[in-house]
Amino acid sequence: MRDSQFTAFPSSAFKFLLLTSLYTSQFIPSAFFFQALPIILRQRGESLETIGLLGLLTLPWMLKFLWAPLIDRYGWQRWGHYKSWIILLQSLMVLTLIVCGTLPALDTIGGSPLLLQGVFLVVLLAATQDIATDALAVNLLTPEERGWGNGIQSAGRAIGGILGGGIMLLLLNRLGWQTSVWMLAGFTLLALLPLFPYREMNSNVIYSAGDRPRSSYLKTLTAFLYRPQAIPWLGFILLYVTGSSMAATMFRPLLVDLGLSMANIGWMTGIVGSLAAIIGSFLAGALIRPLGRRRSLVVFGVLQAIAVLALALPTLGYRDPLLLYVVSTGEVFARSLANTALFTVMMDKCDPKIAGSDYTLQSSVFIVGHQVGIPAVSGFIAAKLGYFGVFAIGFVICCISVALIPKVVKRSQARLSTNPEI
Repeated sequence: MRDSQFTAFPSSAFKFLLLTSLYTSQFIPSAFFFQALPIILRQRGESLETIGLLGLLTLPWMLKFLWAPLIDRYGWQRWGHYKSWIILLQSLMVLTLIVCGTLPALDTIGGSPLLLQGVFLVVLLAATQDIATDALAVNLLTPEERGWGNGIQSAGRAIGGILGGGIMLLLLNRLGWQTSVWMLAGFTLLALLPLFPYREMNSNVIYSAGDRPRSSYLKTLTAFLYRPQAIPWLGFILLYVTGSSMAATMFRPLLVDLGLSMANIGWMTGIVGSLAAIIGSFLAGALIRPLGRRRSLVVFGVLQAIAVLALALPTLGYRDPLLLYVVSTGEVFARSLANTALFTVMMDKCDPKIAGSDYTLQSSVFIVGHQVGIPAVSGFIAAKLGYFGVFAIGFVICCISVALIPKVVKRSQARLSTNPEI
């Protein structure tokens, strides 16, 4: 009976351990492949055009909202609705990684398309697992725990980047392709262990048995859009992340033009930057509850705007190596603060019955602002206006988004969320 109570009503520590394991494990394989494949394929003689197509691997993360209603509607209640999805998807990910490790794709140019298909499947499974994990988190965390929970989500991305895009590349150089990919498979499998003792309660606590919504696919997909002030909120998400993302996109080319080596840039933006993101994520998790949601968005948004403007200092002649580290790290740190606050409010706005669809739609808008959209054309802006112009525009966008918070977030939160802290 005691074990049943523990799994049904887990402690905050157990919840955070579970989410750390799930969020980190889903980003490690993607980070590894995004970092390793361009290098390895080029060494094997692949064309730049083929390597450029690796960008298509991000499509599942942008389009996952299209199949999120299926994750909400179907599931095995005996194991737990979202828990069953996570176990299935992560197990399939492990099997796919094992197969990818055995492929002779990297030995011959002709075999590489088969590997790319396997990698695409890994990314697709990871993106789909993220739908179920986000929905599980919405139902698992209390409103008071969501700040820390989303700090873990943001930190999980950074930790996955360090492990998959940094440490695994070092191991790849020493251990070879097959052993390295099989190590990824082993870690992905181990990440499931904290999930097994957890007994998901969504069918008995969040709604009555048999009361799971059976709305049509289209109705579930678009349900969030029909809520009051939902469209302004989605527009705010896009604006809130675009300014910093377009500035960060152009900062690495600026460092190259300043003469920094690849190793120096890797340390600055990869290792030190990722550590700053982890610290910022956990700090935001601790501050969101005492500050409140709306105030956190404002304070962290202002810091983000200042950090984006600071990126322009090297264009004005301030190029001391220490300064470059400070402005680069500061921007990543501030962005992690802002993103964690944003993720927390996004979670507040979800209907627990269709949490996968609600959160994934917002997350897809976030990804558009973070990876495509205006950030994708930042290079064209830099070509016309220079690096300073990109950073200045990014600063203005950040300021506009902060100015909109008191109006847009207040009106939408009053109707889309029942959280009194906002």
